[in-house]
Amino acid sequence: MTFVLMSASFAAGGAVPRQYTCDGKNVSPPLAWSGAPAGTRSLALICDDPDAPGGVWYHWAIYDIPSETSALPEAFKPGPGVQQGLNDFRRKRYDGPCPPRAHGQHHYRFKLYALSTAPLPLKGDPHCREVERAALQHVLGRAELTAVYARGG
Repeated sequence: MTFVLMSASFAAGGAVPRQYTCDGKNVSPPLAWSGAPAGTRSLALICDDPDAPGGVWYHWAIYDIPSETSALPEAFKPGPGVQQGLNDFRRKRYDGPCPPRAHGQHHYRFKLYALSTAPLPLKGDPHCREVERAALQHVLGRAELTAVYARGG
């Protein structure tokens, strides 16, 4: 079975709806997945923008998602045990697409990692980069959903 990540709000390669951006409600989109590999003990989700002017910009990282989870609702708020990393806005939450005005279309990658460990061995308030680096040491599978967003001048 293929490990797949999807959203009911936008298609792969499509535009991120305004409500999930800094120009709208700035809430996380609904996400769902299927086909996590056998042996998955937890999941980690990273959202980033590889087109940011200064390099990859991290918008969100959540980890220690229980392996039996198969979806996150819109405006997801972590429950007990689920952790969030510090994003590049210096906040432990989802901050949606917000590219510089008139900078053109940016790609937003939602990367879901199926992990062989739970919990991830992180301490304190790790940055999203640290969450992803730790997750990559335990990956059993990866699913990705990429969408785009641009802001006018």
